[in-house]
Amino acid sequence: MVPTISNYIQGLTVFEPEIISVMGDAYERALKSFPTPAPKCVREVVAARIIDMAKTGESDPRKLCDESLAALHVPNDNG
Repeated sequence: MVPTISNYIQGLTVFEPEIISVMGDAYERALKSFPTPAPKCVREVVAARIIDMAKTGESDPRKLCDESLAALHVPNDNG
């Protein structure tokens, strides 16, 4: 089973349920750019980037997805 974004939220970081849902959508969307299942290192980088951006207040799932893929130099063909 592939971990969800919630598996990567650690420490004292707390997000509202709505933001966790948005982050989860972005995470799942980003993982569609890779063979299933995406390698663990890819999932970790994608999750870390999404979480870091959400910590700064970003809540647009498309932007979270696009920027997490950009961190890996992967184009987003998932719309």
